[in-house]
Amino acid sequence: MIRFTARENVPRWLNFAVPLAAVVVAVIVAGVVLAATSHNPLTTYQSIIQASITQPGAFSQTLVSMTPLMFTGLAAAVAFRMRLWNIGGEGQLYMGAIGAAGVGLYFHSLPGPLLIVAMIVGGVLAGMLWASIPGALRAYLNTNEILTTLMLNYVAANVMYYLIFDSNSYWRDLTSPSAKVFPQGKTLSDAATWPALQLGNVTIPFGLLFAIGLALLLWGMIRATRYGYEMRVLADSPMVGRYGGIRTRRKILSLMAISGGIAGIGGASQVGDFSHVLDPRGLEQAGFGYSGIVVAALARYNPIAVVVTSFFIGMLVNAGFALQGPNFPIGLTGTMEGILLFCVLGAEIFTRYRLTVRRPHAKVRTAAPVSPPPVAVGQATTSHGGVS
Repeated sequence: MIRFTARENVPRWLNFAVPLAAVVVAVIVAGVVLAATSHNPLTTYQSIIQASITQPGAFSQTLVSMTPLMFTGLAAAVAFRMRLWNIGGEGQLYMGAIGAAGVGLYFHSLPGPLLIVAMIVGGVLAGMLWASIPGALRAYLNTNEILTTLMLNYVAANVMYYLIFDSNSYWRDLTSPSAKVFPQGKTLSDAATWPALQLGNVTIPFGLLFAIGLALLLWGMIRATRYGYEMRVLADSPMVGRYGGIRTRRKILSLMAISGGIAGIGGASQVGDFSHVLDPRGLEQAGFGYSGIVVAALARYNPIAVVVTSFFIGMLVNAGFALQGPNFPIGLTGTMEGILLFCVLGAEIFTRYRLTVRRPHAKVRTAAPVSPPPVAVGQATTSHGGVS
């Protein structure tokens, strides 16, 4: 018989050994899938490493791919940590891009550092306001935040498309000849371009450095502040939190706002670091918000681990674009991501529970009891010297 018994105390080494073993299993399973689709697993893995790390400029491109994934991964992780299922990182990133682009265009005459700070603030506020809508519905009306955040993703996408394709908004370019034929957003000024750190041949985006600092800040908040303690209490038992005087509604609303603000910074980073224009099609096709959920799940909602998992997912994304062709469809990269996610989440049971195998005991045959011989009525028998 196979049984899972809950662990009273989880050894610290198990938190590292189980995910590592899950990654090894995922690599083996993905290799089987690659072999079944007529791809040499060893050659494919070697090509992934070359396309994402060793080739000239590949490592810098991987850092570019992981930057938005870090923001959306952190946004999901901080909400999921309190069992608040914010699936709206995609829409909150859109609104952050809209807010940052609008601020960058309006305050274009500001000095570069001030303009960058203003863009970050604009992205944070836009993301926070958008996430506060499902946060308020969840806190005061007990509405399912999974549905509301997911539906608002489509609303945010339509708002973004409306600003560029279906209106003469402030974000749309109406002056250049190409924009009159193909609608596009206004290009930000040079002062709104976020700086990058150059280390030899490696270019590190400013948004990536900001995300790493934000991950450290969130980890410290969760581990060493009263706010983080209340988060952990509400995650384990909401009833205990209410009994202890924690204001649950206020906590839900504030945490949703924080999560949305982090995703909003991701949208601001996309505008300031990379595109320098509000690009609805590019943002929607990238799907950073949904990939961030995968990053947060693989990191087990740990902000520090989000940095690591976003790098590996960024490797797969970057390698997928590099290897894409008639013999290597882009969907195969997504399949490998799904296998990795399934293995890591499935292995979580071995962290929380102990597997025990017991063999059923063999039944021992016993002889049937022998009944005493019948005694005739009136017959005398002696027992312990007595007469019956």
